[in-house]
This record gives sequence, structure tokens and C-alpha cells, in this order.
Amino acid sequence: MNIQAAEAPATVATLVMSGISKSFGGVAALTDVSLEVRPGEVHALLGENGAGKSTLMNVATGTIRPDAGSMVFRGEPIDGIDPRDATRLGIAFVHQHPAVLPDMTVYENLLVALPPAVFAEAPSREEFARSLLARVNLRAHLSDRVETLSVAQKHLLEIAKAIAVKPALLVLDEPTAPLGEDAVRMLFRLVREFVAGGTSVVYITHRLAEVRELADRVTVLRDGRLRATAVVDEISDRELLALIVGRQLDSTFPPKHDGPDEAPNFIIEGLTGPGFKDVSLTARRGEIIGIAGVVGNGQSDLLRALAGLSHFEGSVSINGTQVTSKRLLGEAAYLPADRLSEGLMMRLTVRENAAISALERFRTGRLLNRKRELGMVGDTLGSLSVKAASLDAPVSSLSGGNQQKVMVGRALLSEPELVLADEPTQGVDVGARAEIYQILREVSASGIPVIVASSDAKELEGLCDTVIVMSRGHVVDVLRGDDLTEERMIHAAVSSTTSTVGVEDITDADVDERTAVRRAKIRRFVQGDYAPAVLLVAVMVLLGAFIFAQNDRYLGAFNISAMLLLVSALGFIAMGQTIALLTGGIDLSVGPLVGFLVVIGSFFILNESSTASILLGFAAMLGTSIVVGLVNGTLIRYVKFTAIAATLTVYIALQGMSFILRPTAGGYINADISRAITTKIGPIPVAFIVLVLVVVALEYALRRTPWGWRLRAAGSDEESARRVGVEINRTVVLAYVATSVLTFFGAIMLMTQIGVGDPAQGVAYTLSSITAVVLGGTSLLGGRGTFVGTLFGAMLLVQVLNATVFLRLDQMWQYILQGILILAAAILYAVARSKRRRRAARKV
Repeated sequence: MNIQAAEAPATVATLVMSGISKSFGGVAALTDVSLEVRPGEVHALLGENGAGKSTLMNVATGTIRPDAGSMVFRGEPIDGIDPRDATRLGIAFVHQHPAVLPDMTVYENLLVALPPAVFAEAPSREEFARSLLARVNLRAHLSDRVETLSVAQKHLLEIAKAIAVKPALLVLDEPTAPLGEDAVRMLFRLVREFVAGGTSVVYITHRLAEVRELADRVTVLRDGRLRATAVVDEISDRELLALIVGRQLDSTFPPKHDGPDEAPNFIIEGLTGPGFKDVSLTARRGEIIGIAGVVGNGQSDLLRALAGLSHFEGSVSINGTQVTSKRLLGEAAYLPADRLSEGLMMRLTVRENAAISALERFRTGRLLNRKRELGMVGDTLGSLSVKAASLDAPVSSLSGGNQQKVMVGRALLSEPELVLADEPTQGVDVGARAEIYQILREVSASGIPVIVASSDAKELEGLCDTVIVMSRGHVVDVLRGDDLTEERMIHAAVSSTTSTVGVEDITDADVDERTAVRRAKIRRFVQGDYAPAVLLVAVMVLLGAFIFAQNDRYLGAFNISAMLLLVSALGFIAMGQTIALLTGGIDLSVGPLVGFLVVIGSFFILNESSTASILLGFAAMLGTSIVVGLVNGTLIRYVKFTAIAATLTVYIALQGMSFILRPTAGGYINADISRAITTKIGPIPVAFIVLVLVVVALEYALRRTPWGWRLRAAGSDEESARRVGVEINRTVVLAYVATSVLTFFGAIMLMTQIGVGDPAQGVAYTLSSITAVVLGGTSLLGGRGTFVGTLFGAMLLVQVLNATVFLRLDQMWQYILQGILILAAAILYAVARSKRRRRAARKV
């Protein structure tokens, strides 16, 4: 083995990192690590999960600030950069977990992540975006929402973003983990093209075969420290493995089952469901069944059905007992391929994620026994060598491989009747792979059937006793013994001539192109942000027709004018609430802020007031709203209050100050100002026309400007948004300022309507604004919504409240109907989102 100290290159190194150290919560992730990457080389970066590979590259790309050390890029110091600076310098990072924004479209993801200069030379931004997708073979429409893409498609989108900047340094973190064979070949071709052009590539992987195929030099990290740098051709796999794990590994795969023939303990007969048809197989105690095939040919669909997550026909027997889908849902341990969206609850801790499926085991009477839970979870995760700061650390803070091991631990703790593993070693280091393989073998030997689906044919060859090969939802071959080879699996998968099994819809191949395009457009519209607005218009028309049939004065000029004035006040406030919700937050203080601003105005904007006093009053109201927005944003982003806690605190403070300034109603608003603001053109108030113009401007900004993209990015996925260069703190703080400023305009409308400074007025706007926004289709989770929908939501809410008068209903019905509306909107949205997620899961 020739471990080199790297001779001085003839040209300036692309990247030099010297003495990099980084700790998280007192735990050292990197300690005095140095790395040199030369022009036109592929530099492999190896190490176990948690060794510090991704952390080192996050430092290089500005996502993480190091505690110590320095960096030089192409001869220039680059200390203190952020991800956007890195992109401008020509550093691109394809993350192990794609930095994509699920609530935004494919096209919008490109616009957020890429600097404007990237699009400058293209005839149009859309044409350039399509060419990027074509270059990475990503078959997706620019208008497709990213949450509907499969895991592999999200990775291809991440790769497309990286190659768009023509990087001088390209960092690839486990890029092939979710990709099929064709996509891997495409990626390798792109890497070779870039390297031939002088680009440097840092290639993070756990697959030594890929290192041999692509890399020129290799660096190994272990426990956050540099262990060696070597020329790939001058170091053996055994030596690399010893450096990676700190010991010699005899064999990655445990011995296969070699026991006596027994009756099968797992039998599937004629299983048919969404994405697969007529699948049959048997397994005996100690045997592991593998499922092979090109990604997306029914393997994941079959596992989901066996986990009880989708309906199937046929029979499944475990240990001689036929089981139903309902029983499988409770007794099967399922490890999904997409651990981030399906496998783990990223906001919960390591302990909570591991224990969630085994709570019955921790009970003492009706209560959970904390000591028993900690002991069993700790022992299980310890046996898997999970590296975490503590059991109560957020699972999101773990490396990808350690997250995978937490899922394995959860499966073991649940004492399942059946174990189903979809890509169980995706993103897992070689040492941990051997541990997982051994655990799966031991589980099978204990009498629990184990089914493994993997895109790695070599893994299935080494681990499984029987492998079924699937193509287009059919089993096209069953391999055992000497026939179970990588070559046989690949040949069976690519030479099949079976027809595709549909999942839900008729495929585009079954219809003419024009019909397929039309269906795709309809599907994208239904899944889009504007569908709720169309539904609200239909509801308003129907409700209006019903009320008019009961009382023909409903459409009179006076009533239309009165309703639109009410919409104007609520509309401005709801627009502000929309901005807060788009960031993933909420602003409970808008109601008391409206009342407080009216109270302030009641001291300045009076009948006897001078022009200067009136202008001072409006300025004081505007200034107060800006200050309140800054306070809300600062409490949330810098003091680390939750949005509810921060804005509730301000809610109480504003309400208290309103009553301190005016214990009772007083200070009558200038009549001329009120008349001017409530001026009408026919039955239409000018203020409502202004509101519509503001809505149009805000909607344009939301869809077409960097402000709108950043706003939705922050609410869609904060960590991904940060990785692509969005300044989260600045974006959120300014969003709350905008919320308060729009509330200021709503306060002006309320002031002219009530005509007096009343501290009790305004509070109800908190609930009303949230109701209007949710009715309009804006997500309570952030990242998705429209100002147009909010406007129609406000109009429907006012219409419903107005209807109670015309229909002679008791005032109590106002609250009942308002509650029904928001509940119905929330349920409809949740159901639609759930269907989209299930549809996306079937693509994995």
C-alpha cells in the first residue's frame, strides 16, 4: 500500500482545505482534517456513516461554518462563504438527501437554486430548463410539483442543478444510491465529460466498485479524522476497508442458509395489486427472499402491499396462517426506500423514532416505562453501532446511514411477523452493511420471513437464498443456487417482453398523444395551487344563487357595496396572514394589531385634526406595524420562539396596550377621510379595486420574482432552502414585516367602517384571516398557497356571514358556519395531500 503525502501539483489545486474542525453540541464531527482536490481529477471520499464526509463537504460549500481551519479555492481564500457564494464561485453539491423543495415545481426549484447568469445565454429560461432535464434523462414536466417525483427523479433534478452551473468543483454525495442502471451509466458519462473539461469531482460513496471505475485518488476519514490519502491504483480494497472501519473485514455477506429442508413458513399465491400481478413465491425458515429488477417495475409496490399499505388480491400465509392486509399493517416491519418522507419522523428524536412501533413492549399497566424504553432502545441501537450525540438528539441530525440503522432498529424492536426491506443499505457504509446483513440473516434464522428489494444485483446475489426478478409488474424469473448470479438477474430484467401492469391510471401509451397531454394538464391543474380558488368561485356562485332565491335584495347595490367593504378590510389582513403561512409560520397577532392601530389613529385622525396631525397618525400606524413585524420575526428566528408562541405573546401585549390607551371607545375618526376611503364606483368600493390590484401584484411577485420563490422555499423545506442559498432568517423576518404592513391597510379600512377608536375591535380578525387563507388553499405547513385563493376565501367567508342575515339565522350560526368552512377546507386539503403522497410513494 502506498499512502501518499500528495506531491505538489504542477497547477494550482482546485480546493485546499487545511486543519478543518467542527463540533456539534460538544461532539466532534471533524478534527484537523485537510484535503486537496486537483483540477481534472475524481477524488473519492470514503468513510463509515458519521465519519464526517458530508460535513466536510458542507463546510466546503458554505452550508456549515467550521470552528477552525481555512479553505482556498483556485488560489483564492474563501473562508466565510455561504451556499450562494459557492454557486457563484463554481462549486456545486449534489446532496445525499436532495436539496429540493417539495411544494414547488421542477422549474421553480431550478429558478431558486441557480443564479440568473446561468439562464442568460439561453433563448428562454424554460427552454434552458428543459434542456437540463433532457441531459440527465429526467422525464418530468417543468410544472410537475417536486413532491410527486420519485426519489430517483429528485436525485436527477439535483444533478441537473449541479451541472447547470458548469462547476469547477462538483461534489457528489452518494449519487447512485437511488438510481437505476441506466441513470448510473448516464451519471458516470457526465462525470467523465466534466473531468475531461478540467472539472474537479469529489465523489462520496460506500461502493468500492465505483471508486475503482471513476476515481484517481481516494481519501479516507474515520471518526472525523483524516486516515489516509492514496492513489486508487496503488491501494487494495482490503486495505481501504481496514482504513474505513479500523479493522479487517473477513466477508461482507454472512453464510447463506444451509439447514435441513422444512415446510415453507412464508407462502404467496397469485398476489395481484396496484403495480404488480400474479406474484407467487415460497420461503423456508432461514431463507431470505430477494426482489430484483430495474427500478420502478413493481418491486416497491409489492413490498407496500405486503406491508398492508395497499390493497391486494391473492393469499399470503405466514407459518401456516393466512393473513389479511389489515393484520399485515400491524405485524409487518416495513423499511421504505425513502427514509426521509416515509421511514422517519424527522422532527422527532432518535429514541422516539426507534420506539414508536414497540410501545406495547414498554408498558407497565397503562403507562410507558421510561427506564425499560431507554434500556431496550439503547441496547438495540447500540448493537447497530448507531452514532448519535444522544438518544434524544433529533433524528434529522444523524448521517444518512445512521438514520437507516435507526429504521432497522425500529423493525427489530417491534418483534414483527414479517420483515420487508426496500433498499435496506442505501447510503450505508460497508461496515454497517455487514452488520445489517448479519441481522437480517439472524432474523430469518429465527423463523421470521425476510423479503429484500434492492437495485444492487450484487447485494442480492451475496445475501439472498432465492431471488425473483420483476419486470413491468410481473415475475419473469426465479433464481436459486448456482443460477443466482448478478448476470442472470440483469439479463432476466432487461430481456423481458411482458406488458406493463397499471397502478391506477391508463398509461399514456394506451391513448393517443393529444389525450395524454390533456390528461396530464388536468392532473397538474388539480394538483396545483389554483384548484381551490376555482372551487371557491363555484361555491360562491351556488351559495349566491340560493340566497338570491330566498331574498331578492341580496344582490342589491347596497348589500354588494357593504360586503365588498368588509372583504376589503379582511382581505388586506388575510393577505398578510398568507405571507406568514407561506413561510411555515402563523401570525396570531394580526387581530389585536388591527385594533391597536385603530386606537392609535383615533388620537390623530380626528375631525378637528390638522393635515399634519392626520399624516402623523398614518405614519405612526405604519411605523407601529413595521415594529410589530420586526418583533415577531426576531422572536421566531433569533430568540427561537415557535411562531405560535411568539405571535401569541405579541397578541397579548397589543391587546393590553390597546386598553391602556383607550379603556373605552373614543376618538371619532375624521369623516372626510372615511368618505374618501369608502368612495365607490357604482356599487364597487374603490378600496376593493385597490385590494384586487394588490392581490394581482402579490401573486405576480409570488410566482415570478426571487422574493416569492425564496418565501415559498423557506416554508417548503427550510434545510433544503438553506442549502440552495436562501437567507432564511432575513426572508422570514421580512415576511412578518410584510404581514404587519398589510394588516396596517386592513386597519385603515376597519377604522373608516367603525369610525371610532375601540380597543375591543379587531381581535376576531385573527381567526377570520386564518379561515380565509385556509379556504383559499394555502397550506398550514407552509410553502404552498396563492393570494388569489385567499381573496376568494375572504369573499366566501363574508358571503356566508352575510347569508345568516338574509336567511334570518341566529348569530350563533356565524361561528358554526365559519367553523364548518375551515374544518371542511382542512379535511379536503389533508385528503388531497395524502393521495398525492401515496401516488408519489408508488413511484419510488
